[in-house]
Amino acid sequence: MTSHATTGYEARQRFAEDVARKAGALALDYFLRRETLVIEAKKDPQDVVSIADRAVETLIREQIAEAYPMDGVLGEEYGLIESSSGFTWVIDPIDGTSPFVNGMPTWCVSIALLHQGEPVVGVIAAPCQDELYSAAHGLGARLNGTPLRIDGSRTIRNAVTGVGANHHVPPRTVADFVEALLTQGGTFIRNGSGALMLAYVAAGRLVGYYEPYMHAWDCLAGYCLVREAGGWFLPFPVEGERLTKGAPVLAAGPGAIEDLRTLAQL
Repeated sequence: MTSHATTGYEARQRFAEDVARKAGALALDYFLRRETLVIEAKKDPQDVVSIADRAVETLIREQIAEAYPMDGVLGEEYGLIESSSGFTWVIDPIDGTSPFVNGMPTWCVSIALLHQGEPVVGVIAAPCQDELYSAAHGLGARLNGTPLRIDGSRTIRNAVTGVGANHHVPPRTVADFVEALLTQGGTFIRNGSGALMLAYVAAGRLVGYYEPYMHAWDCLAGYCLVREAGGWFLPFPVEGERLTKGAPVLAAGPGAIEDLRTLAQL
């Protein structure tokens, strides 16, 4: 990587951190008065959206348009604006809307940056915990400024694996994975936010995370964090229209990669 590219990533990383803080503050304000929000269901009753999601995504998009008008933007609520710069921001204004509207703190703001098909910046703000996860290609990962490095001695048997589920796949797919994980001596959690659980992998709180179907806005920031903290992730398809479609997501620390790939059959 050239120093010019690294400088470009670093500047955009600082920008993403600033935007994530602003977006997190706005989202937290909505969270603290969530009883006033109008909640809508999408295709599935468990898949919900509120005015908070839309307002936070609008704020992020406006900030990007002002600072980097030639960059593309893909967001969960308002779709894709094509890039003319080679950079595309991929954002989830509130990942974990179900925990959010039900008064649980396990939600986050996720901002990723794609360049040449790779997630080169990943920033996740978890306002309820006052935590900011941040990473950029070649620059490492940090949590509130403290460097993150995954412990390679942790495995599925001595640590916890995160698991995600949604209506896009048959329940049996997730059930089979959980059964296999438990059979191998592992255990799991699901907190309702895939992006936040990926950040937990980077922070060493989870040894890995698996979800059989996720979108780019849910996983790319977390993927950047995991890679920069010394972990591995299953590449997400980002070519053309595939960027807007879902795909399996798997990320892990060094000591859990092979076990989780086997269990997930990936």
